[in-house]
Amino acid sequence: MTETIREGALSVGDISISRVVEMEGPMMRPKDLLPGATPEVLDRHRGWLEPNYLSPQAILIMSIQSFVVKTEGKTILVDTCVGNDKQRENPSWSNLNLPYLDTLRAAGFEPEDIDIVFCSHMHVDHVGWNTKLENGRWVPTFPNAQYLFTQEEWDFWKSKPSVQTFNHSCMDDSVLPVVEAGQAEFVDGDHSIDDHAWLEFAPGHTPGHAALRLASEGNEAVLAGDIMHHPIQVAEPGLRAEYLDVDPDEAEVTRQSFLNKYSESGKLVLGSHFAKPFGGYIQADGESFRFLPT
Repeated sequence: MTETIREGALSVGDISISRVVEMEGPMMRPKDLLPGATPEVLDRHRGWLEPNYLSPQAILIMSIQSFVVKTEGKTILVDTCVGNDKQRENPSWSNLNLPYLDTLRAAGFEPEDIDIVFCSHMHVDHVGWNTKLENGRWVPTFPNAQYLFTQEEWDFWKSKPSVQTFNHSCMDDSVLPVVEAGQAEFVDGDHSIDDHAWLEFAPGHTPGHAALRLASEGNEAVLAGDIMHHPIQVAEPGLRAEYLDVDPDEAEVTRQSFLNKYSESGKLVLGSHFAKPFGGYIQADGESFRFLPT
């Protein structure tokens, strides 16, 4: 894996979108993330997946990243990666010491500049930098921010912490300290942040999963969260992240609906785990779709 220091911002009208990469590179064997991604399926798409999204060794190239959305009135940080100093079931994510905050600063933002933190869902790789370790305590990393979570997401993980064992510890060290600090707000899945940014409910990956829609000057974009983990799922929406999706059936329905909605729409789509180029457009391709990166 590699860490990216700085990326240029994308523009959506007057909105800028910068990405802050915690980790990026060849990460997972296809069958480990998407059991249905057989060599035959990969071969159908190798021509457009390589070299950006699939390595020569047939390992999925992915990113763990945040997006900083700058609207006219708000600075919004979307998803907060894995985080440092945290005990995780995945040894590659445990006790990290990565320069995420330096990368954020290199993109032009101090932690104090963030007005809103929006977590598309409460999986371990989307909430980690919500908090940092300070004098032996977990405290909010972004002291001036309001942290947005959907009510459905909060209710689910609060009542069923044992559903996915890999996700146990992040509630204690990355969500509850924010709630206890009085910085959390629980909202509906269609909550409007302002005239330019609002949530779009997209359940299945988790019960309260939501995307972020953006609009400015006739231009639109959507930060899709984990509706799709990898661009191959655009072309093969039936590929399921079986052990990551809380409800794989609903996740597939949501993904298909999303692709139908955004195909040929001219709206920019950003995947939370898509490696660079991480933004693009959904194009119809026969009975399926293709991801066309910008």
